Amino acid sequence: AGFAQSKSTGVMALNNGIPITANFTLNSNTSTVTLVLTGPSDRWFGLGIGVADGFNMQNGDALVYTTALSHRNFIGFTAPAVDATESWTTVSNTVVGTVRTLTLTRSLTNTDPNDFQMPYATTNSISIGGARALSQTTNLGSHGNGGFATATFTTLDVEDFSLNASAVYPNPSTGNFSVKSKTTLDRINIYSQTGAFMKTVEGDLGANQLEINAEELPKGVYLIELQNASDKSWKKIIIN
Repeated sequence: AGFAQSKSTGVMALNNGIPITANFTLNSNTSTVTLVLTGPSDRWFGLGIGVADGFNMQNGDALVYTTALSHRNFIGFTAPAVDATESWTTVSNTVVGTVRTLTLTRSLTNTDPNDFQMPYATTNSISIGGARALSQTTNLGSHGNGGFATATFTTLDVEDFSLNASAVYPNPSTGNFSVKSKTTLDRINIYSQTGAFMKTVEGDLGANQLEINAEELPKGVYLIELQNASDKSWKKIIIN
């Protein structure tokens, strides 16, 4: 009864031109929603939450990102106005090449009329619309090129949502091994048994599996630290 219950949409893809993706996870214990959002790193892009296909982002929860998150209210064809209340908090902001990945959180419900409310018990599906600027120098209007998607939430148990459930294989290994998780895997730090840091391996954006090449390490037992924006876990690997 003390375990948190979570449910997730998985990755929702808006593949129109430069892709925009969104992954929502609702947590009943903390009463928060976590949004992992990806889009272009070199121009404005936005996300409308809880909107209908063909929307112009005048309804629901609208996010816009350039180099800093801003919570906006899209109405008609004008430039999006900044919402008076910023409900989302940026947990992480990573750029690799032309792709920006954001981890954002906010309360499931609040009193902001411009926010799409997500009570845990009754939020079983969600629809999103994306918008992005057509060039690096064009401001984002309320009708961009980002697509539309809907998804149903799937309940996760604690182990599904934890890095502790990650698999390391083969183990023992000759130095080449894989780590697979059911959640996002941002990086792996490798340490000797005495705690000496050996190396770091960074994951691709939104990755849940990393391929590790540690053939340069001497034979022995190593500790590997798995990390993402909200979780950390430790595993052992034997290199023969």
